[in-house]
Amino acid sequence: MPERKINRLKVVLAEKDKTNRWLAEQIGYTEGMVSRWVSNTKQPPLDVLYNISLLLKVDIRDLIESNAHAFKK
Repeated sequence: MPERKINRLKVVLAEKDKTNRWLAEQIGYTEGMVSRWVSNTKQPPLDVLYNISLLLKVDIRDLIESNAHAFKK
């Protein structure tokens, strides 16, 4: 089964010129855990994703891949 991209953390961090290390320091998680989120091998809890959206000053929906295509016929 192909790996599903659920979050857009990698893209948004790049757009904001921020690193995994910076994010880890800001939210109190290890850089390794943030790396797993960025690579979509793990997903952050919803409350953490919300806090990340506040830090990066983006709508939380900007951090999640849309699934709208799944409902089109």
